[in-house]
Amino acid sequence: MSNFAAMIAVSTTLLAGTAAAEEANPTIVLVHGAFADSSSWNGVVNHLRKDGYKTIAVANPLRSVSTDASFVSDILANIEGPVVLVGHSYGGQVISNVVNKHDNVKSLVYVAAFAPDTGEAAADLAGKFRGGTLSEALAPPVRLAGGGIDLYIDQAKFHDQFAHDLSAEDAALMAVTQRPITEAALAEKSRDPAWKSLPSYFVYGDSDKNIPAEALGFMAERAGSRRTVVVKGASHVVMVSKPGIVAELIVNAAN
Repeated sequence: MSNFAAMIAVSTTLLAGTAAAEEANPTIVLVHGAFADSSSWNGVVNHLRKDGYKTIAVANPLRSVSTDASFVSDILANIEGPVVLVGHSYGGQVISNVVNKHDNVKSLVYVAAFAPDTGEAAADLAGKFRGGTLSEALAPPVRLAGGGIDLYIDQAKFHDQFAHDLSAEDAALMAVTQRPITEAALAEKSRDPAWKSLPSYFVYGDSDKNIPAEALGFMAERAGSRRTVVVKGASHVVMVSKPGIVAELIVNAAN
């Protein structure tokens, strides 16, 4: 074999190995929760991309559990290969209800997120444990022309309630761009959840004011969490304040 042919053969082998490695990595699908948007995953995405993971940050509609789960389900149906499904806050209820028809979902990661059991709603779980102050931080509800109401966090209370471990400037920007959730979505009961049949991982801050840490720990233990990371002093947006820690757990779930 000539030197040139040998070089081509080696290059082809290396490229094939790289392609195989890329194909072996699951796609990470990130589902944000209430009062946030898909940009809340930006720091986590940067870490995952550096590690070679394809990521999709879904624009969660925040209209109802069934509607939102159907929306995410359509995205999953168009992804080839394995998937790690990640949910923040209310997004945890969405990912719990979305995967029954998708065999490519290999694991679930709950980031300061609800992991309801059958017949439970996010509002039920939030009110079951002491320490949450969300109800006191909400702005006056926005009544919708078609019926129902949208909920926002009062911008003046957003920093302390939602993101106390971020700078005031960053929290103010998040407060202005927050996405509302319907009251009905928080009251909708869960179907049989995916964490009963899939490996689950949990990360949350011990200073979360939206979902009390006690509630998050209870849900992690009930779900048989493979690994639970509790971040000291972190707020409800631990994926924004500590993106490296969250990304590390996602990679752990991916492997």
